[in-house]
Amino acid sequence: MMSLKLLALAAMAVLLAGCASTLSARVTSFQQWPGNVEGQTYRLVPGPSQDASGLEYQAFADMLRASIGPTGLVEAAAGRSARFDVSFHYENPVTQTWVERYDDRFYPGFSPFWGYYGGYYGWGGGMFYSPPVVSVPVDAYKNQLTVTITDNQQNGRQVYRSSAVNESLNDNLAGVMPYLAQAVFDGFPGNNGQVRTVRYQLD
Repeated sequence: MMSLKLLALAAMAVLLAGCASTLSARVTSFQQWPGNVEGQTYRLVPGPSQDASGLEYQAFADMLRASIGPTGLVEAAAGRSARFDVSFHYENPVTQTWVERYDDRFYPGFSPFWGYYGGYYGWGGGMFYSPPVVSVPVDAYKNQLTVTITDNQQNGRQVYRSSAVNESLNDNLAGVMPYLAQAVFDGFPGNNGQVRTVRYQLD
């Protein structure tokens, strides 16, 4: 019986591991993107509370640079003016969500029952291996990246704003950030007011 229990638990572990092979993000985008801007320049502009010299900001800025290619923009040289200003804001506050898990109290066992057997009534028994699924509250991290692009040729008018949100049970914003940076430009510039879910295969 113990070997059967271990086999059932191993099967559950394999099933749960397979469910973690992708990362999804919910993306909301708004845009009034101008035409004929291929090759125009942009510069990254930190927000009022952001330290552009901080290592975290610099690392996330590099991730954004790697994903901004679909816009057709080119980063301006240091100290040079640019047509577009690009700013970004990120956070991962703790929230609470519900997840379904196998009940830890479950174990394979013998279930007696009363039945009818070929014209005779009698007692019987059977093995059961289907663990019950229960919903439990857990802490989750709401990883979020918002990118805003303004056009200096239109008096700083906002021409693109996109937010990507991913919920994770682990506090790993740095690990999720490359996917969020890619998600905010997925299908760029997209439709104004578009909401969609994008998924990425994890290594």
